[in-house]
Amino acid sequence: MDFLKMMKQAKQMQEQMGSLQEQIVEIEAEGTAGGGLVTVRLNGKSDLKSLSIDPSLLKEEEKEILEDLLIAAHTEARAKVEQAIQEKTQELMGGLGLPAGMKLPF
Repeated sequence: MDFLKMMKQAKQMQEQMGSLQEQIVEIEAEGTAGGGLVTVRLNGKSDLKSLSIDPSLLKEEEKEILEDLLIAAHTEARAKVEQAIQEKTQELMGGLGLPAGMKLPF
């Protein structure tokens, strides 16, 4: 591979990375637990955007269950965000000839 072609690809990759970072912020995913009793929505940076808790869980004796459901819902939402980021990355970077499975630093 000649140097000019490599530089052109590097510039193209840099432009696509900037676009990807902008698109990642726009990604949102929802995680639920307890059959919908707890719902968490995260953005592409894993910032908590919203939280919904069914009033039936707001009892002293339900404290541990609520805590577990919050963790489960957050975990589900985070996995969905990561999957969406991976798909978006592959979509934008697919034409650059990067090695399969290469993780980008987001």
